[in-house]
Amino acid sequence: MAGAAVAVALPAGAFAQDGKVLKVAGIYTVPVEQQWVSRIHIAATAAQEAGDIEYTYSENTANTDYPRVMREYAEQGYDLIVGEIFGVEAEAREVAADYPDVAFLMGSSFKEDPAVPNLSVFDNYIQDASYLSGIIAGAMSENGKIGMVGGFPIPEVNRLMHAFMAGAKEMKPDMEFQVSFIGSWFDPPKAKETAYAMIENGADLLYAERFGVSDAAAEKGILAIGNVIDTQPDYPETVVASAIWHFEPTLNAAIAKVKDGTFTAEDYGIYSFMKEGGCSLAPYGTFEGKIPQEALDLVAEREAAIKSGEYVVEINDEEPKSS
Repeated sequence: MAGAAVAVALPAGAFAQDGKVLKVAGIYTVPVEQQWVSRIHIAATAAQEAGDIEYTYSENTANTDYPRVMREYAEQGYDLIVGEIFGVEAEAREVAADYPDVAFLMGSSFKEDPAVPNLSVFDNYIQDASYLSGIIAGAMSENGKIGMVGGFPIPEVNRLMHAFMAGAKEMKPDMEFQVSFIGSWFDPPKAKETAYAMIENGADLLYAERFGVSDAAAEKGILAIGNVIDTQPDYPETVVASAIWHFEPTLNAAIAKVKDGTFTAEDYGIYSFMKEGGCSLAPYGTFEGKIPQEALDLVAEREAAIKSGEYVVEINDEEPKSS
């Protein structure tokens, strides 16, 4: 069933530049605490606090209910609907086509369709930050064996894993990887058990694409690299670095286009690139001073080159395999 809609109060007296505060609805298949969705939720909340939008959301919406919830928000007069349609691509696009006056900005593994001009797509193209986090991982792994636990082998996960692996190999060209997918976006116990198996098989550092992996690392006394959100404060002795996704550039671009009437079918993926401010490395926190200088120097060098356009991290959407 769909989760209950939660209305977030609009600051009193807040109006957009055109005199209208946009009504924005978020539809999420998991709790807003989940990594990927939390970044959208944080950006939408920030836009509301800035007075740009009025924000409402539904969480824990099953894919079978997703089209219905989209229709309900469209019928209620929402200007922009944001969400994730990875598991309901065809049905969601049919709904969008039925409401041409509503803008839809949806996380998707597929591209925009000119036949549905009011639906734009996005994905977390944070391969730049993932690559940099891989450099740190390569320097911190002592035995050159890293375990990687992901949700599903879809492009948005695959490209981050490949970028991370490329970064790790910058420090240790012979790095070995164990790669596994748990078949869920939110199953911490399963992710944890999968991570345990990798540790038993020799991994001395884990790539935590899902919740639960860092718990296994903490319990077994090895290190981990986070993804999408900064979990270093929660695992101060475990998480060395994290690739952070900033959804604000993506959402702000969509809001601006809805307001000026230029919103159309586009791929907003570029707004997640580091040069657009869409991703970054989280602060090292308790690991300041513990990361080899060689790795820090390379991170600084490559980050500057990525931002200037001199260095481009490869985007590889193919399913990664274990070494």
